[in-house]
Amino acid sequence: MRTGNIAALADAAAARRRPQTTTTAQAGPGIGGGLRGGGLRGGGLRGGGLRRGGWLRGGGWLPTALAGLTVLLQVAYPLTSGTPRDRLTIATVVVFFLATTSHALTQRGVRWTAAYVAVTAGTGLVAEAVGTATGIPFGHYTYAGSLGAQLLGVPVVIPLAWAMFAYPCLLVGQRLGRTPLRATIVGGWALATWDLFLDPQMTKAGHWRWSDVRVGLPGAGDVPVSNTLGWLAVGWAMLAVLQLLPRERRDDRQPYALFLWTYASSVLAFAVFFGRPLVALVGAIGMGVVALPFARALRRDLQPGQT
Repeated sequence: MRTGNIAALADAAAARRRPQTTTTAQAGPGIGGGLRGGGLRGGGLRGGGLRRGGWLRGGGWLPTALAGLTVLLQVAYPLTSGTPRDRLTIATVVVFFLATTSHALTQRGVRWTAAYVAVTAGTGLVAEAVGTATGIPFGHYTYAGSLGAQLLGVPVVIPLAWAMFAYPCLLVGQRLGRTPLRATIVGGWALATWDLFLDPQMTKAGHWRWSDVRVGLPGAGDVPVSNTLGWLAVGWAMLAVLQLLPRERRDDRQPYALFLWTYASSVLAFAVFFGRPLVALVGAIGMGVVALPFARALRRDLQPGQT
């Protein structure tokens, strides 16, 4: 008995010294094999998710929860009007911004996220401040007082809006464009063509007004074509700078989903709820240049046998 007890104690001690491992089967597979390296198996939680955003350890649910809240707020938009809609617009931008930045924090870390916000929000603020003062690069426009506090004549939510959607556009661009140049072109196009929905919606709501419109967008004659050209210039410049940040595959299903949701819901909203089918068509074609190939790429990743 004494010998058996000693052997049992030795076995228990050895077991405590052995490192604990978890097999892939125990952990559970990522979706479709991890979206070809971008899901859980390709570097999400294991490759630096909660570990990289260690101070948020245990808070991996937060980006998903904020993304879900963003969707709910956007669904509520057509159901409101007047001042409640203005407040809902501000809340939606803030929550969307928090959804993307919280994802960046948990997946890419504090330094990456701080640099990202500085580039996107900073560039957006400068571009908008110069734009309202000089008409370059978007055209001549003025903001109303319906979007809350302003900085340099620009509502604070505006640079947050640049930052909130540049993040999924950056990741989508890098998913489709393997080189920094291609990623810049694709991501910048996605960001700029999102405004084919945004500007007609916000102009109609009275949040800003254009002056001296010589050539307007189809279905939105009060929004100049020069605005889209300005968005392309700023978007490409912004995305080019963002390529300097470390490029690593993480669990990016949340920003991927937000990107595709924004595209699909915008087309549906203008076609059905806003009664502006031509705007829906123009936006569907423009943003669809990126959104549709991206959706097909994800569909291929989800098919059996893809890794």
